[in-house]
Amino acid sequence: MTSSTSRRLPRTTSRRATAVAVLVLAGLLAAPTATSSAAPAALAAPDIPLANVKAHLTQFQSIANANGGNRAHGRTGYRASLDYVKAKLDAAGFTTTVQQFTSSGSTGYNLIADWPGGDPNQVLMAGAHLDSVSSGAGINDNGSGSAAVLETALAVSRAQLQPTKHLRFAWWGAEELGLVGSKYYVNNLPATERAKISGYVNLDMVGSPNPGYFVYDDDPAIEKVFKDWYTGIGVPTEIETEGDGRSDHASFKNVGIPVGGLFTGASRTKTSAQAAKWGGTAGQAFDRCYHSSCDTTSNINDTALDRNSDALAHAVWTLGTGDPLPPGEVYETTADVAIPDNGAAVTSSLAVSGRTGNAPAALRVGVDIKHTWRGDLVVDLLAPDGTAYRLKNSSSSDSADNVIATYTVDASSESASGTWRLRVQDVAAQDTGYIDSWKLTF
Repeated sequence: MTSSTSRRLPRTTSRRATAVAVLVLAGLLAAPTATSSAAPAALAAPDIPLANVKAHLTQFQSIANANGGNRAHGRTGYRASLDYVKAKLDAAGFTTTVQQFTSSGSTGYNLIADWPGGDPNQVLMAGAHLDSVSSGAGINDNGSGSAAVLETALAVSRAQLQPTKHLRFAWWGAEELGLVGSKYYVNNLPATERAKISGYVNLDMVGSPNPGYFVYDDDPAIEKVFKDWYTGIGVPTEIETEGDGRSDHASFKNVGIPVGGLFTGASRTKTSAQAAKWGGTAGQAFDRCYHSSCDTTSNINDTALDRNSDALAHAVWTLGTGDPLPPGEVYETTADVAIPDNGAAVTSSLAVSGRTGNAPAALRVGVDIKHTWRGDLVVDLLAPDGTAYRLKNSSSSDSADNVIATYTVDASSESASGTWRLRVQDVAAQDTGYIDSWKLTF
């Protein structure tokens, strides 16, 4: 996991260059209607063998030992780690793709693995960053997430799973330099393809030695899958806040793709209340070896690693093999609304009538905004009572055109009927655009 800042780049015509073709097919989680009462059927996930996950960590440690003590971007240890993961996946029947990019003067790599089958118009993605910092082997950060994702993928192969959705797994490079690899992947997708991705699950630091059990609270549907699993084994969870914006889920979230994930804590201190419910040592960091040379195979809590590996498998099986719920009722406006350059926010109104009760917990907001630099835009959904739900923040590094995305909002506290509004503000100069259309799916 990293903490990073970004700088607005000079605007040149190169930012409109043809995107690198990395096919992303489509959708995860068709949204339930407000009246839906039955959960989709899904196959039960297998237990993920802890010994197998730890064997991958041993390999990552050996790779670091043989390559200057780390697996960092631009170093031989990173490429050796990628080659190890790729060989396992190739042998298991996955179709693998190595995506190349450049950062800090060095070549970086993402690894993408597709399992054959499943609906090509619905893709479930799970991923983790594979690189370490230069000061150590990075076994918890993030060998733990990488190994859990790898072993879950191999479990798919062992089961010869025939999912209803297409399954894609990913290992990102240069996360520690500012989410570089995952940003490259997302930003180089054609807008129409990126808009079809409706979910990404991230694992970063899931074996911390003094662990907490944190669940991302971004997409309500993905969050519920993880929380329900932990409830089922009697382990309480908390909302994840330490890693907000600091791991690869942010690259997906920033372009409107729903995300979820798991985390066991980094440099923050475990409180007495957290120690009382999870065990461990109060007053001590969740991971005292965060970003340091002692992040080795001895820096792992087996119980946390085992639980999070099993939780990921549960999510993949639940979300990947369940029958999609039917689409809900759609309300749409196609009236164009101009967005002032570096000006006041504008709104586009959408009247919803004839619905009783509240909006669903997974209200889908489809947005089509034409703009010459989407990183300038802040986008909110305004409920009939004026409550604002942030859909998209501005980002100086998001230099592509247009916002064509579907967001999921927990609007279950809002009355369904009434006038909903999409609010858009351009917060920087030099670029123009307009709201082309937007819709709500209940």
